[in-house]
Amino acid sequence: MRIVVVCWLLAAFNAWGVSENPDPALLKEVHFLIPAGPGGGWDGTARGVGRALKMANLVEKVTFENAAGGGGGRAIAKLIETGSQQPNTLLISSTPIIVRSLQGIYPQGFRDMMPIASVIADYSCFAVSTESELATFEDLANRYRDDPRSLVVAGGSVRGNTDHFVLAKALQLAGGDPKQLKYLAYDGGGKAAAGLLSGEAHVLSTGLSEAIQLHKSGLLRIIAVTAPSPLSEYPALPTLRQAGYPLEFANWRGFFAAKNLGSGQYQRMQSTLRAVVASEAFDTIRRRNGWAALHIEGDAFLKFLEEQELQISRLMKSVGYLR
Repeated sequence: MRIVVVCWLLAAFNAWGVSENPDPALLKEVHFLIPAGPGGGWDGTARGVGRALKMANLVEKVTFENAAGGGGGRAIAKLIETGSQQPNTLLISSTPIIVRSLQGIYPQGFRDMMPIASVIADYSCFAVSTESELATFEDLANRYRDDPRSLVVAGGSVRGNTDHFVLAKALQLAGGDPKQLKYLAYDGGGKAAAGLLSGEAHVLSTGLSEAIQLHKSGLLRIIAVTAPSPLSEYPALPTLRQAGYPLEFANWRGFFAAKNLGSGQYQRMQSTLRAVVASEAFDTIRRRNGWAALHIEGDAFLKFLEEQELQISRLMKSVGYLR
């Protein structure tokens, strides 16, 4: 069986100085609304895109707002309710906007906003502390099959979401019962990694970009990545497929705007993201974080989201996390 799922985050503001952008087809300023605290995948992606926008001299001003709460629902509600006052705001989101809508956690979904474009896909990874006796995914699978309740898993999303069900599916393919997984939910991958390093958990399930620097610094060890083949930037990282488990998964990340801003504004948003994705500055940031390129915009992005909704629903039902 081959499973391929490509799925793609106190208020704080940061601003850079003004530079001159003469292109009327692009936005002059961008405000990034991030539905989680600092340090997670949404935060890192939004700030990476913002940094590249300034490095490439594509916009005059970039600001950021972290609006954690409700598993991301607070920021979505804010964008929807105050949309007319936020013509330059881009909310970053990813697979959880679909998952939590399917679970009934969010009263709103991607159809309540204007999908602008996806920019990257972040593969999932599973990691352990460098002192752990679990050296490979097979070690993890063997221990889980023998005693599933002896393992505690840390993830940066709520129960039933991507960090939870991706590892559950991998363990199911390895012969384990996915419903036995003991999962600790943290607010973002950074806090989940801290949970692993503090000993609160034995395994970390998160996005590769949230674990790769800790892996490179020797603070944790990545034992599996859900990429279809070894990554060119990190060829030594083992994939699940290499271990014999045909699960590929990438969490898309992209941007949404409020509705009723006018077609011209949406075109400027799409053009701005298209330009930054094509920039050398963004390519450098993308490669450093281990992100895969995934740029889809406008109507094609909406169609992609609708297809993901069907695929994720099937995947979650297969592990018993959705009826």
